[in-house]
Amino acid sequence: MSEINWRKSSYSGAGDGNSCIELALIGTTVALRESDDPRTVLTTSPARLGALLRSIKVGALDHLAAVPEA
Repeated sequence: MSEINWRKSSYSGAGDGNSCIELALIGTTVALRESDDPRTVLTTSPARLGALLRSIKVGALDHLAAVPEA
């Protein structure tokens, strides 16, 4: 098996000490992991990842981060 080429955003800065999301393309599957816990890997399709990113950009998921009122 060939080595997986994990990529992270240039916004994350240089070095290994930065916590960020890393992506890799494995065949036709997109793999995602956190740099501070690389053993846990999620997989999805490029279409589903694109749909998630579009939803985030337009704010469709902002309600999930809302703090409940006391």
